[in-house]
Amino acid sequence: MDMQQSISTPSVVRREDYAPPDWLVPAAELDFALDAARTVVRSVLHVELAPNMPTGTPLRLNGDGIRPDYVRLRGGPGGDARWRMEGDDLVIETDLDVHDVEIAVTLAPDKNTQLMGLYASGGNLCTQCEAEGFRRITFFPDRPDVLTRYRVKMTADKKRYPILLANGDPVAAGDHADGTHWAEWRDPFPKPCYLFALVAGDLQANRATFTARSGRAVQLGIWVRAADLPKTNHALHALQLAMAWDERVYGREYDLDVFNIVAVDDFNFGAMENKGLNIFNSRYILADPDTATDYDYDAIAAVVAHEYFHNWSGNRVTCRDWFQLSLKEGFTVYRDQGFSADQGSAAVKRIEDVRGLRAAQFPEDAGPLAHPVRPESYLEISNFYTATIYNKGAELIRMMATILGAERFRTATDLYFDRYDGTAATCEDFVRCMEMGGGVDLTRFRFWYSQAGTPRVSASLDGHGGRTTLRLAQALPATPGQAVKQPMVLPLKLRLFGAETGKPLTPERLHMLDEPSQTIVFEGLGERPILSINRGFSAPVIIESDRTAADLAFLSAHDDDPFARYEAMQQLMLDALIAWTVEGRAEIEPVIAAVSATATDPALDPAFVAEAVLLPSESFIGDQLATVDPDAIARAREGLRRALGQRLDAVWREKYDGPRAAYAYTPAAKGIRRLRNVALGYIAAGQGTGGGGADAAKLAFTQFEAADNMTDRQGALTTLANGDSDQRIAALDIFYNRYADNALVLDKWFQTQALSTREDTPGTVAELLGHPDFTLANPNRARALVGAFAVNQRAFHVADGRGYRLLADQLLALDAINPQTAAKLLPPLGRWRRFDPGRGALMRAELERLAAAPGVSKDLFEQASKSLNG
Repeated sequence: MDMQQSISTPSVVRREDYAPPDWLVPAAELDFALDAARTVVRSVLHVELAPNMPTGTPLRLNGDGIRPDYVRLRGGPGGDARWRMEGDDLVIETDLDVHDVEIAVTLAPDKNTQLMGLYASGGNLCTQCEAEGFRRITFFPDRPDVLTRYRVKMTADKKRYPILLANGDPVAAGDHADGTHWAEWRDPFPKPCYLFALVAGDLQANRATFTARSGRAVQLGIWVRAADLPKTNHALHALQLAMAWDERVYGREYDLDVFNIVAVDDFNFGAMENKGLNIFNSRYILADPDTATDYDYDAIAAVVAHEYFHNWSGNRVTCRDWFQLSLKEGFTVYRDQGFSADQGSAAVKRIEDVRGLRAAQFPEDAGPLAHPVRPESYLEISNFYTATIYNKGAELIRMMATILGAERFRTATDLYFDRYDGTAATCEDFVRCMEMGGGVDLTRFRFWYSQAGTPRVSASLDGHGGRTTLRLAQALPATPGQAVKQPMVLPLKLRLFGAETGKPLTPERLHMLDEPSQTIVFEGLGERPILSINRGFSAPVIIESDRTAADLAFLSAHDDDPFARYEAMQQLMLDALIAWTVEGRAEIEPVIAAVSATATDPALDPAFVAEAVLLPSESFIGDQLATVDPDAIARAREGLRRALGQRLDAVWREKYDGPRAAYAYTPAAKGIRRLRNVALGYIAAGQGTGGGGADAAKLAFTQFEAADNMTDRQGALTTLANGDSDQRIAALDIFYNRYADNALVLDKWFQTQALSTREDTPGTVAELLGHPDFTLANPNRARALVGAFAVNQRAFHVADGRGYRLLADQLLALDAINPQTAAKLLPPLGRWRRFDPGRGALMRAELERLAAAPGVSKDLFEQASKSLNG
């Protein structure tokens, strides 16, 4: 036995260096003696030398912050193995091709602040292993292409941990005389170790039975603290809907006898799709009308569906390596978006998804952290759980579905699932199945996986004597490491409308723009056409057209594609806001008229109206400018909001005072609540200072006190928090006192203040950092205050740099306990090149401080160094 240990240094992992594993682990037996202070893990790995590997190849097992108590070999002479530590990895010398490795490791879950591996949360023990957390539990070839069948035994004090759960199906359980008990679980399906999970705790379950289409009964359970049990009904119902939807739409049936979900308070992500045992951030499980908004309810249904859908798109077919992460995440986001669209308004859901893409992924694609959907290298894989991988990845799937059509896309996905079931696949495998199942050539479409950046498409119409020519051109900006780009394949849905009659002049057509420029000729149109382009947001691109304000106003009233109608309104507003920002003034009459027409159209869904009349965010306005001027943008947006509030005050009051029924979580009721809160915001904006004058604050406070649901209470609180009325402090105090013992709702209290548009927000946030209920140890709380403040453009970017220093200070403190969460909060600093030289220099200085900090994690270092040099 060689105990020599070398020092591990971070190194770049490159996709081109991929090689199959040297050793396979077809089966593993894990035995846990569980306790928060001291857990002993005994593992028996049944290992086999991979085909074509020579006998004598060392067995390398990954570890992170652990050391073996002992290492033994079975199958040969037996006894202690010849092993050594190389950095964190355990390397075993062996001349056998097949044998068992027995390893014991001792852990301290209650000291695990990184929330990766096995850790304590709220008195319970749970795991998080994606991407590389399993190596913090025991030594293992921790890579997604090593697929293993697991048998897990857990022993724990029965009083403290009466419930013992793991992947797969339960096979045995029993009690010991010393007050401990044990449970054994077996997962018959081979899976990568990142899908391993266990939970031990004092939990109760909301149970139900789902009957699969084959007639097999599946036992469902959502496990929470006893007090939270009444808040799990919505999540359980969403799970049943998702299971039925996946059978109907994709033909995928669940494959185990049980499906369990456990909610925990401390979690780095939203949820985790561990086979048969999903572990969730409690914010995506717990809901009732008093504590959860409509947005929370929608998010819970979407995340429950997302993690369930992973059973096939991620678990049964997993990814070969982490460069293929979007294979499972992009596809599954597309699937959960389809599910959510089918539960309510598909048009509103598409608007919400695109708004999210533009808020998170477009800036990512335009900044120093830009990377392809299939990255080429990484230092820390957790930094690639990004909007590009998830949201842009979903848009790639959507484009292929659009190109193939619904029937051929289903044929292609069936082929993918059938061909790669039980294997670790690649993005290329998926695209080949799309080609084979759809009968199409996607050779050039593959550039979407290898090239970063958001394509820009210019479109102009030129008509003469009944003949109209549409000229299209595309350009893909340079991104870090990719100066020269190939033309992308852009599926653009197009239609022309008559400017005089308002009627469609052409049918909708799908045009494939796959060259730098192309022209389309239309004959005999009879009247001046107006272009409707990228209908349904058929491609994730930025459109630049020669349409006038009148053309956009026309489309906002007459386009028969809901997204295109919304988009026309948003572009009309955006053009005015940019002019106001740059020139200090703008022509706003077309905007006011268009908003009035949309708000008063009785044929429109209130939820759609609420989305359409909202102004683009300050951050999105800044994304359109060469140099971001936060102060000028804020003045422009507040000026247009005030004008819309004042000029259309009667319209907003009509919407606000409209008929209301008792609370119900239905698409119609949600739309009414959404529009009513938007109207309240405009009434307040029309009176100045966000609700400090006239009756807006009184309206908001009355709504706040009388609300029978969190959507209305939160909407009123937001309006008050942005203003300077006396009711602001009263409402914040009432809210805090009412929900002081509810961590998830208290997150809303912190977040509302961090997002406030008031001038004193930076000082307020600094004070809240010292609040007794603030802690960096809980990721939800850190995101609610620090993360929200960093995306509040006007508050974060105060010219003296206070916001930058505050964020950097918090990131350093957070990095010491949870590097993964810290790294995810850094990107707002990385946009320093987009701002004026003064702000840019201050942001850069904080990035340099972060990158040079003693003991900085590789997570934070990678983000900071790329932000400086990208």
